Amino acid sequence: MKFTLYKDARGEWRWRLKAANGNIVCISSEGYSSKQNAQHSIESVKKGAPDAPVTEE
Repeated sequence: MKFTLYKDARGEWRWRLKAANGNIVCISSEGYSSKQNAQHSIESVKKGAPDAPVTEE
């Protein structure tokens, strides 16, 4: 899997997490004014969810 950074139609930075087959697995829920802030969000996801439980609602 890999994260990709891109600018949306509003000029804000966003990210996608793509599987090896190219399918999008996850996307950022918001746009970021700077590339650095988008990269920080990626790092937060990487660090913050390695052992996240799966729940049903």
